[in-house]
Amino acid sequence: MRGFRFPRSIIAYAVWAYHRFALSLRDVEDLLAERDVITSYESIRVWSQRFGTQIAAKIRRDRPAPADKWHLDEAMISTRGQKHWLWRAVDANGDVLEILVQSRRNTHAAKRFLRKLKQQRGMPRVLVTDKLRSYRAAVRGLC
Repeated sequence: MRGFRFPRSIIAYAVWAYHRFALSLRDVEDLLAERDVITSYESIRVWSQRFGTQIAAKIRRDRPAPADKWHLDEAMISTRGQKHWLWRAVDANGDVLEILVQSRRNTHAAKRFLRKLKQQRGMPRVLVTDKLRSYRAAVRGLC
């Protein structure tokens, strides 16, 4: 990359580590310092702004496609004394496809979760649920 002090491989590695592992800028700075590359977190921020979208798109593109059998479930979690529902979709390989936290556990919430999942990943061949009636109504409405 012309006009930069460091070669393309170092810049790409720093931006990749920042986006892939959700590290802070200072963590990436320390990671590079361990490899005898002295730079500032501000430089990494500029690199991430400039090249981050390209590298993040490459990471998403290289991610394996989800299996065609998905497991959907929900769990109750308590946040500051408030009851919320954690909706989760996992494929047959155990990869988490989507997580959504909502305050309701009804058909509208299930439709919202499935609509978001369908937009990002398409529809699977098989959906395995815990027999919650909201799933049945949501699947009937979306498919």
